Amino acid sequence: MTNKTITAVTAVVTVFIASVAALCGMCGPDHDAYAQAAMYYYVPPQNTISVTGTATDAASPDLVVMQLGADTQAKTAQEAMVQNAQIMNATTAAIENLGIPADEIGTINFQIQPVYNNTGGYLPYGKSEGHLLGYRVSNTLLIKTAKLGLAGAILDTAVSQGANRVDTVTFTLSPAKMQSEQNSLISQAVVDAQNKAQKALAPLNEKIVGVKSVNLAEIRPQPLQTSFAVNQMIASPSVQTPILASSQEITTSVDVVFLIGTQ
Repeated sequence: MTNKTITAVTAVVTVFIASVAALCGMCGPDHDAYAQAAMYYYVPPQNTISVTGTATDAASPDLVVMQLGADTQAKTAQEAMVQNAQIMNATTAAIENLGIPADEIGTINFQIQPVYNNTGGYLPYGKSEGHLLGYRVSNTLLIKTAKLGLAGAILDTAVSQGANRVDTVTFTLSPAKMQSEQNSLISQAVVDAQNKAQKALAPLNEKIVGVKSVNLAEIRPQPLQTSFAVNQMIASPSVQTPILASSQEITTSVDVVFLIGTQ
């Protein structure tokens, strides 16, 4: 055997040994770890059922929100402002005397507008050919209080001091009571969803084995609003305006996706 032949055979044997070593390495612990890691990336299909659960409760409001104010008109803006300030200062002081703290009373809107005697049709925006009659000042108070029993007295007192506008009287829930109602209703809604799912799965010989997701809906109670005619309140100053709160219906819902399996 020549030297060239021996060299060639040696090279073939070396390549064969390296190949065998590589194959053996793939069969070792490193390969097992790779195979195990690959298994974790495989997610088997999941059987699910989507259900919406609801819960409803009647809650008594513990907060009354009132918007009232005064509109005054005079030949000059200064005169209209003075008249309005006198009415609103007297109104605020009288309401505080009823036992409503100052921090529960605040101004939410104040406007000064010119008043024209327009006799023609509609004019382009920002233009007016009418005669200037004067200026109107509007001031609106927002009152939030837990003293629901004083709602009627607040209105009567405001009107007696010169307020000539009652925009809204709304009975609603305070944030603390809303949170308490929400916590209770969410639990009830989830139970309702579970009961619906179980009833649907029973004829199919399936059962709930887990929960994939839960989506909560925001609770929105329906505030009770009342409107009033101020002229009627002025006509009967000796009779207190009856303002009565009633229960509010609160509803919430949850969307639950259950994992299911064979019984």
